[in-house]
Order: sequence, then structure tokens, then C-alpha cells
Amino acid sequence: MESISTCYTQMQRLKKQTRVCTDCALAKTRVNVVCGSGDVNAKLVLVGEGPSAADNHTGFPFSGPAGNMLDEVLVAGGLTRSEIWLTNIIKCRAVGSQDGELKNRSPKASEIKACSKWLDSELTLMKPSVILCLGAPAAKTLIHSRFRMTEERGVWFTDTRYAPFAMATFNPAYVLRQKGDNFWTTRRTIIDDIGEAKRKLHEAKDIPKLTLF
Repeated sequence: MESISTCYTQMQRLKKQTRVCTDCALAKTRVNVVCGSGDVNAKLVLVGEGPSAADNHTGFPFSGPAGNMLDEVLVAGGLTRSEIWLTNIIKCRAVGSQDGELKNRSPKASEIKACSKWLDSELTLMKPSVILCLGAPAAKTLIHSRFRMTEERGVWFTDTRYAPFAMATFNPAYVLRQKGDNFWTTRRTIIDDIGEAKRKLHEAKDIPKLTLF
């Protein structure tokens, strides 16, 4: 129990440091820094691209429509948020001005680099057994820089920095942009990939007994 308490305390300290970060220009447009959430002792970590407009206001990852979709596919895959750790490669919403309004955009390489120390500290502290990247940006950051979702989704990588096993699937936000049969196909794919990630935990070495099972 002491190690669990220590991990929680260290994560709270890390979050406190992250929330006052001003290392890139996103600090000027954010409402909240969006840190990871869930079970700090979980050995399965899901990593997305960055906070949405809803996340920017709530301070929690995947709290808008994409979050509702994530909750659905997690349950269908046999998991809940309380059993995993959910985070993003950047902790502040990436936005650009369009017609006088702030719109979501992909994070710049410089922004990902500026935020990398927080993700590195987060994953180094947790020592996950399995990482599931939600979308290509997370996969390019954590698996390899030339990752292609069309060719490498669902493929397990065993030579990454932070976990014995890493894989990528679609981001729930991507599912919401699909129409007709594509919507149901991509949704089913995420469910299957989440189920595969859960099964992969059995193969990882040195998994604490009190993780997901």
C-alpha cells in the first residue's frame, strides 16, 4: 500500500507542476491544463493527441462527445475509465484562429516537444505494461515517427521506450467524423483493439496482481 500511496503523491506533485507550465504559446490560449486521469497504478495507458474544447473547460481528458464515445467503446471492450490511465501527448488545447474564432488544430512539433517532459515523467512514473495510442499523432510520438495508421493499426510493437507492448487504434473523435457503415466499422475496430490491449496485459511481465483483474 505504501508504493501505491507514493505513486499517487508523486503524480499529484507532477500535475501541480504541469498546470503552471508556460513552455509554449498554448499557455496563452488555454483555460485549463488537462492532465491524465484514472487509476495511477493501472498498467494499461491510453494516450490521445490533445485536449478538446470541452476538455479545455473541464480540465479532464476526453470529456466531450469523443469522451462519450470512448466510454462506450471501453465498456464494450470490457473496461472502464477507473481501470486505466487516460492522457494525451500535449496537455493544453491546440487552437488556431479561423473567422475570429478559436478552432482545434493538430499540435505543432515544437508544442509536442515542449510538452514531452510532462508525458515522459507521467509514463516513467507509472511504468505501464501496455500502451494503446489513440490516433496517429500519439503513435508517431510513442511508437515511431513514421507511423502509418492505415498500415500499422493493430500491430504490437515491443521496442518502444515506455512499455513492453504498444499498439495504436483510431481516436474516438475520428469515429465521430465517419458516416454510415464507416462509423460502425471504425467503432467496432476500436472495441476490438481495446479488447486486444486488455488481453495483452496477461503477456506482459511483472504485472501486479491488483491491476485490472
